[in-house]
Amino acid sequence: MLRPHPHLYEINTWPWLESLSRRAGRPIRLGDVPDAEWSRLRDCGIDLIYLMGIWQRSRIGRDMARAETMLYQAYTEALPGWQPRDIAGSAYCISDYEPDARIGTWDELDAVRATLHDRGMRLVVDFVPNHTGFDHQWIAEHPDRYVCATEDAFRRSPALFRQVETRDGPRYIACGRDPYFPPWVDVAQLNYANPDTRASMIDALRRVARHADGARCDMAMLVLSDVFPRTWGELVGPMPPGEFWADAVAALPGFLLLAEVYWDLEWRLQQLGFDFTYDKRLYDHMLRGSADDVRAHLAADQGFQRRSARFIENHDEPRSAAAFGGRLVPAAVAMSTLPGLRFYHEGQFDGRRARVPVQLGAAADEPIDLTLRAFYDRLLGVVNDPVFHTGEWQLLPVGEGDEYGRQLIAWRWALAGERRLVVVNFGATEAQARVTVADLPDGDAFVFEDLLDGRRYRWTRGELDASGLYVQLAPGRAHLFRVMGQ
Repeated sequence: MLRPHPHLYEINTWPWLESLSRRAGRPIRLGDVPDAEWSRLRDCGIDLIYLMGIWQRSRIGRDMARAETMLYQAYTEALPGWQPRDIAGSAYCISDYEPDARIGTWDELDAVRATLHDRGMRLVVDFVPNHTGFDHQWIAEHPDRYVCATEDAFRRSPALFRQVETRDGPRYIACGRDPYFPPWVDVAQLNYANPDTRASMIDALRRVARHADGARCDMAMLVLSDVFPRTWGELVGPMPPGEFWADAVAALPGFLLLAEVYWDLEWRLQQLGFDFTYDKRLYDHMLRGSADDVRAHLAADQGFQRRSARFIENHDEPRSAAAFGGRLVPAAVAMSTLPGLRFYHEGQFDGRRARVPVQLGAAADEPIDLTLRAFYDRLLGVVNDPVFHTGEWQLLPVGEGDEYGRQLIAWRWALAGERRLVVVNFGATEAQARVTVADLPDGDAFVFEDLLDGRRYRWTRGELDASGLYVQLAPGRAHLFRVMGQ
């Protein structure tokens, strides 16, 4: 059974397999991955393995990715000296929901899933609801499943469409997009005003669900019944009744759904049945906001908190070791000890600094940051404790302190007699404040043991009741206390 606040680990599958192949001196596909790789992740406390980018990639998209000069700098940063053969094409420009030949076969994917199940883990894969590659079989056989335009509309805005050949002759199919950015010219826009498109995409998701336990749904808000027509206007007809996602959830009970979602639509997708939704707001606040911003965000409804996916990097964001600077430690502690899904990314624990574009099929090796790896080893060992998964979470008041005391944020977890207290400093200066510690375990005195550095602090109940826990914390640091009664 999945823990209430599970740990997910995202693997960029194609470059990962290339790295394993270099080390092994032979080609490695999913069926060849050593069991020790999966066991290592289980020992880190990982519940969900997200294999990103396993589906068959579009050849048209691959050719476009190899010719897109705007991406060359990003390719070079991740893989100096790259060659065209290293460009696999975008993981989100899919020609079919079938494992890419470089990745493996259905049987190999099923074997990986069984291996994960044997270790108490589950498998998550991608689902891309908004678009397909332009060489998907539906382009030729079912063009009406896409947003199509007249020849006049194509001539007015040729950059928004591609002319394709179908069994009914030439058609003009829209490139995928969200309403705030230029179109993604390598992908074809599915038409969610067409009931046949909706039914076919649910069938595609059923196919995925026969081989995986959950899906990370790319840009999930784009197919909502009010967002979609605002994006496409007169090119699409009236929307069918109901929401696509409600129908998808009903069709796949027990299948975990994680939404990539923005624009403050997270709660809405949770209400439609998503198990977890991206918490990009928290990411932004921790990266460049104030402690007050973070605190206010964490004061939201507890149900919303429990279904939020916390992260400090993923394949769309810069590497946390490069982006967060002095805020890395409090951000990592926060995302690992808040309620919800804790979303980790391959290379995060080792301090990798180069983000790998989703079009790349390989990445350069980077030196391991041994200090950061040791920090994550300690942190992951701590947060694997049941108190962080089946306990009760509470945001704590931070009261009287110095002029920088508002930089501190605190919360606690409680389970039976176990207590964990987290304090983080998101500021640029040392801060001092008093933290109100509620619901202490039995005892007249307590030891607060910091599980990150082993230091211990003794306080009496009378002192804590009278004025709270005094905390003095350097900038960019965190306490993760185990509270023990004496």
